[in-house]
Amino acid sequence: MSRRRFWKGDYKKDKISAYQTLFRCMLTLSKLGAPIAPFFMDRLYLDLNTTSSLEPYASVHLSEFPKADSALIDKALEHKMSEAQLISSLVLSLRAKEKIKVRQPLQKIMIPVNSKLQKEAIQAVSDLIKHEVNVKEIELLEDASDILVKQIKPNFKVLGPRFGKDMKAVVLAIQKLEADDIKKIEEKGFLALEINGKSITLELGDVEISSQDIEGWLVANQGAVTVALDVTVTAPLREEGIARELVNRIQNLRKDSGFEVTDTIEVYLQQHESMERAVENNLEYIKRETLTHTLHQVKQLAYGIDISFDDISSKLSIKKHK
Repeated sequence: MSRRRFWKGDYKKDKISAYQTLFRCMLTLSKLGAPIAPFFMDRLYLDLNTTSSLEPYASVHLSEFPKADSALIDKALEHKMSEAQLISSLVLSLRAKEKIKVRQPLQKIMIPVNSKLQKEAIQAVSDLIKHEVNVKEIELLEDASDILVKQIKPNFKVLGPRFGKDMKAVVLAIQKLEADDIKKIEEKGFLALEINGKSITLELGDVEISSQDIEGWLVANQGAVTVALDVTVTAPLREEGIARELVNRIQNLRKDSGFEVTDTIEVYLQQHESMERAVENNLEYIKRETLTHTLHQVKQLAYGIDISFDDISSKLSIKKHK
């Protein structure tokens, strides 16, 4: 996401913001890391400060150590980012379970929401989530009872020590819980029950909640958050996945060849039947992501590096565009 902002041609507000944020983070990091890596952090600090003359110190070890500013702490933003991290983690775990690489785009994730606040929080970071887990769409479901079916069962390791001789009655009560009860314990973290004439509090750790998979989808949940991932890879998605793999190989070759981040290049690619259509249909994306002026697909490439991914083996070469 940052690379696109740095590569924008015009030095306007968004690009300036990206550079200034990166500068501030690196300057602060040089101070925080100075006690641990004194020589490296001093070099980083001097490289930044010599250019900008922002601070009057001759060394990071003479500068002011960073202090937290509570006025800059945004609890609402932290909550939104926490939701984004949890959702991304669940989706990535489903990808790993199905052995689908993150570079392979998928179409959609569905997320049940139980409040307006949760819905707004996820909507605010939806673009970030989509980029992080490489999906096209996020669908928020206000009523997912007909789509995502949850199951609850006792956590016997916890119930025994907590309830002793009442455990069997508690287990029977858990097995009779319905969808609304499951929703309540997920949202609140506890559920009040009447067992043998006694009031007890059933905690979230006392039970294990899981979601049934839907055909063509995988489902995962943690706490009150549930995600369903569409794992069907269509032909267009497969082609885009190939394009992303190719972008990765071109970027690696740019780096290994010592090119500057702003250098425009020419790309030469040996044809492969599984790759030609993918390159043609995603040509502008490949060129934009790699700063490629022209991409040449040739029958034979006598020079360059060997590349391979999935069932594709080819050769790749790049040179600086003049």
